[in-house]
Amino acid sequence: MQAIAETVFDIIYLTLVITVGIQMILKSHGNKQYKLFGIMAVTLGAGDAFHLIPRAVALCTTGLDSFTAALGIGKWITSITMTIFYVLLYYVWRIRYKIQGNNTITWVVYLLAAARIALCMFPQNAWTQADAPLSWGIYRNIPFALLGLLIIILFYRSAKQNKDRAFAWMWLSIVLSFGFYIPVVLWADSIPLIGMLMIPKTCAYVWVVLMGYFDMRRHNRKVTSL
Repeated sequence: MQAIAETVFDIIYLTLVITVGIQMILKSHGNKQYKLFGIMAVTLGAGDAFHLIPRAVALCTTGLDSFTAALGIGKWITSITMTIFYVLLYYVWRIRYKIQGNNTITWVVYLLAAARIALCMFPQNAWTQADAPLSWGIYRNIPFALLGLLIIILFYRSAKQNKDRAFAWMWLSIVLSFGFYIPVVLWADSIPLIGMLMIPKTCAYVWVVLMGYFDMRRHNRKVTSL
């Protein structure tokens, strides 16, 4: 039952975010913000596919233990693409709120992203092994969590200052995604049921993507009506 339910959920999720992302790229009509948002959505879906597709195959066939290496490599790729996702989201923030300068923040974003990706490259992560150390799972997620916190603060402040109703809850969607993700990192190996939190975490990312998509539709309708 878990295999069927989880597989159906993952198929719907991947199809939705990639399709929405492609539509945003094609229908952005030269608007950099929406085109970038579309690239961000495709990056999210394509990256997650490297982990979710092997997981679905494993659940529906011989089990997760038989796909340890494939799942580990997929998790490694997803870790990197998720980092890129947040860097792209940072640039959506800059474009949307017409941010000029603030090079210090940009360098902090690059530094945290580079640190996260560099930590993901260390062999000590043991991506392809069943007994990957929890300590390295924590190390590589420290800069990732700090990057997420920075993006949360930026969107919260800017949406509030600009009375941006469309992105008013962008900060909350990111808070929820990390709120569901952190317990999985810390305790999923010892308490497998906690792994189910990845479903609401995924829904939080879908919320992020749909906020951008529906805002683009509203924008395009206004442009068409002029």
